Amino acid sequence: VDLKTGTDRVVAQTLGWDTQLGAQAQWGVDDSQLFFNDMEPETWRPFGVRLDPLTGTRKELDGTVYMVSPDGRLAASPSFLKMGLTQLGYGVIAPPGQVAPNKGAPADDGIFVTDTESGKCRLLVSLEEIVQTATPAFDMDVYRKGDFYGFHVKWNLQGNRLMVVLRWRPHDGGKMKHDLITMRADGSDIRVAVSDTVWGKGGHHPNWCPDGETVMINVKLDGETLRLAQAHYDGSGLVPMTEAVMGSGHPTLHPNGRHVVTDVYLHESLAFGDGTTPIRWIDLEAGTEQMLVRINNDPPFPGPKKELRIDPHPAWDKDFRWIAFNGCKDGIRRVYVADLSGHVERYG
Repeated sequence: VDLKTGTDRVVAQTLGWDTQLGAQAQWGVDDSQLFFNDMEPETWRPFGVRLDPLTGTRKELDGTVYMVSPDGRLAASPSFLKMGLTQLGYGVIAPPGQVAPNKGAPADDGIFVTDTESGKCRLLVSLEEIVQTATPAFDMDVYRKGDFYGFHVKWNLQGNRLMVVLRWRPHDGGKMKHDLITMRADGSDIRVAVSDTVWGKGGHHPNWCPDGETVMINVKLDGETLRLAQAHYDGSGLVPMTEAVMGSGHPTLHPNGRHVVTDVYLHESLAFGDGTTPIRWIDLEAGTEQMLVRINNDPPFPGPKKELRIDPHPAWDKDFRWIAFNGCKDGIRRVYVADLSGHVERYG
């Protein structure tokens, strides 16, 4: 899409997508690296693609792409076929018979890393290894009657650590458990940054802080009010980032360490009740917030499991001056960009 003229052209087509995160389309280290997922329908094997949209040069990868490292060399990913077993709308769409559910914490599923130059993929760390070696240790009496799955996987800005949302689905269909796991880029030093004993009080959407050493998350530390909280990657030092404003949505911290941009879910109390929600600019130091934009994100048909919902999910560009977010103007899903350079200069 040409942001000046509004014209667009198709550079690729894909079968490797689902309704929430699409095909994970993202830039690599520069404009010559566009990554996304595709799928072979004869075998239902998902795979990543590295495309130069300017020349059309295309390389198919052995593994899938959830997030590419900052230097563009490595793509980290959970199993895209199995993501949807814990929540519809994520991963890739394949016939149910093609996706075998996990049993316990398997040794053949976990976090996969693909070399974007050679295309070779390897299992960096298995779910079995995570559960058996993480610090603090998992109480397997609590997790015995259920199965583990990998979900969101993210590099920090430095590319030297990964986080993974580890999900546990009980056999009786009860409440899922979530643990936020971090590790070095080589799969060592596996830590529990936010355990389900904390997350289970109510919370969602962890993210790396720009320093690459701490994580942030929406969580009800007191069991009642959703706050933005921060912890070291090993789980130590968990504290509210501010108690002056509520947490919400998909928070992301600016490198100045002071400002958070986040959105609001339609079901959260900060929504306006008419299908519109704010994109919030939170000043942690002053304990204040501003509404950057009010956007409709209520689609005409959200789906029986909300798998067609539209989360604004604001995300910074690599220079931390622009954000991109989703909306639903006139019933049509759209992507918007906003120039926040003035805000960054004024308040940074």
